[in-house]
Amino acid sequence: MQGAGGTQGGIGSFFIGLIMLISGGYLLLNAIIVSHHFHLGMSLYSFGGFSLTSGMVLVPFIFGIGIIFYNYKNWLGWLLTLGGLTMLFFGVISSISMRLKTMTSFELITILVLLIGGLGLFLRSLKQAK
Repeated sequence: MQGAGGTQGGIGSFFIGLIMLISGGYLLLNAIIVSHHFHLGMSLYSFGGFSLTSGMVLVPFIFGIGIIFYNYKNWLGWLLTLGGLTMLFFGVISSISMRLKTMTSFELITILVLLIGGLGLFLRSLKQAK
């Protein structure tokens, strides 16, 4: 009888590892706090003594949209629009901060054992038995 993934590995190891992996991943992702400090007056980029805010990034984006609506074949409108969107995207990404919730070392070790142990059991069940 073939096991998980068509191999001779144990089907029990497959499901136990999968359950451990999913529960450890859920607990780890549940312990991560994501926050941001993005607003229109926030400084996104600095060049020397000049600071470019996220509100200033919207100006070329708006002009680019206007140019595209006037003449969609104009490359300057597309350049301004895509440049503004790119700068906004990277500004939002750079303003995100992630940290772990305060937890005891027992909780963290439990999460990591579930996650890594489950991954090990899952992968072991997929390899060929000798």
